[in-house]
Amino acid sequence: MLRSLLVRSLAGSLPGVTPVRVLALPAALAAFALLTGCFAATETTGADAGGRIRVAMMQPPRSALSPLSDDAFKLSRWSTAETLVKLDAAGDAKPALATEWKQSGRSWTFTLRRGVTFHDGTALTAEAVVRSLSRAAGASPKPRILDGVELTVRAGADGTVVVTTAEEDPLVPQRLSSPQLSVLAAKAYRGRTVNPVGAGTGPFELVEVNGTSSAALDRYDGYWGGTAEAPGIDVTFVPDGTARAAALRSGEADIVEAVPVSQAALLDEELITEVPMPRTNTLYLNTESGAFKDPALRAAAREAIDAESIVDGVYEGRADVAEGLLGPALPWAAGLREPVRHAKAGDPAGRGITIGTFTDRAELPEVAAALQQQLEKAGFKVRLEVREYANIESDALAGAFDAFVLSRATVLDSGDPAAYLYSDFASDGSFNIPRLADPAVDEALRKAGATPTGDARRRAVVDAEAAVLSTDAAVPMLHERVIQGDAADVVGAAHDPRERELVTLRTHVK
Repeated sequence: MLRSLLVRSLAGSLPGVTPVRVLALPAALAAFALLTGCFAATETTGADAGGRIRVAMMQPPRSALSPLSDDAFKLSRWSTAETLVKLDAAGDAKPALATEWKQSGRSWTFTLRRGVTFHDGTALTAEAVVRSLSRAAGASPKPRILDGVELTVRAGADGTVVVTTAEEDPLVPQRLSSPQLSVLAAKAYRGRTVNPVGAGTGPFELVEVNGTSSAALDRYDGYWGGTAEAPGIDVTFVPDGTARAAALRSGEADIVEAVPVSQAALLDEELITEVPMPRTNTLYLNTESGAFKDPALRAAAREAIDAESIVDGVYEGRADVAEGLLGPALPWAAGLREPVRHAKAGDPAGRGITIGTFTDRAELPEVAAALQQQLEKAGFKVRLEVREYANIESDALAGAFDAFVLSRATVLDSGDPAAYLYSDFASDGSFNIPRLADPAVDEALRKAGATPTGDARRRAVVDAEAAVLSTDAAVPMLHERVIQGDAADVVGAAHDPRERELVTLRTHVK
């Protein structure tokens, strides 16, 4: 969860400084007053404005809503762009624009759904899918779901598409669920950029984009999945969390994403929903050098941490105490998890350590300050180093700190946590902040990555998690939640941990 920009500015970038956490109501209303005009109804070219859903979103478009960027998740949340497959709650692939698929070695054949039209009236064809996926595969930079993946696409027989990878990959269907691999009409690809206006296949057609201020969508009556219950969506981008919360309070917005923790207490509890996120706040311990090269001192640090007090004090109870690296956003993990064996804790005896973290997520300096107190009480001597993320990442990856506090997404766009575990804890992982090089961990991660999707893969992933936790290279503290606000007359708004859905076919205002 991100807090308002005002709280961010108060947090600053000084080590050990605790940011101001609760903004007074008059200030919140003042900030909202400056932005009230943003929520005015948008003129559109389709359905009647009555009953349109007004959405206040946190982040404005970064790449003119190109699906090849993170803006793709906005298109997905507005139900205007779709992919060949989608994910269910367990992360398994389910039909979307493709109705079925089968694997043969390195190739997967997808059968396209019949009767689908793009918003410009053209038909979904194998050639259209090849165009969209090939453009994504050749993009620079690539959509992150294709990092390290060589992928080619061709039209097959009888309305099929064949996707081939350089190496056999059990995750191809899950990869193709990424919103960054949305399938758009040919008109979207005229020129060097990708323009999704009027080019999707979802129940709502994107009809207007006003830079980084607003967007409008109308109901698309030719949608293959039925008719949307709302006539349209009016989106306003409001980076200031105080203003977003005030818009919900005043009735100026129907759905508000990412309500700051500091503002949640000012809202009617019946209007907010806390959604578990696949994001874990973890203390990474440097296993290569310094104090935490010693497994006994890593165990001592783990035992010293009181995660519950951090949840209560920093997150005001709006987070979940961690029992592992994978949290409640992946509900299957808890049922497979077994007790982990750890090394016996040693005596810190005044050993000095440096904990690094960053200011970009406003809670983390507070978390680091709480950890400093807890670890010093256990016998460590602790120094904090807090900077902006862009100025600290390279040092963290180079092992410059004894410990590092990180809020880390535990599933990538495939909905599968194996890639996160590998990047963070494999000896050759690209994001191995703890500098872990453990043969047992490497073997568990290799097995998880090679296991076919389904129950067997989930079992292997939890086994890999246990292998990591047994080293105490990472101490998971809490799993974050995002707070979504829905007005009392909103029906059917999605509360999606992966942030792929928000306004759906069934969402409407009474």
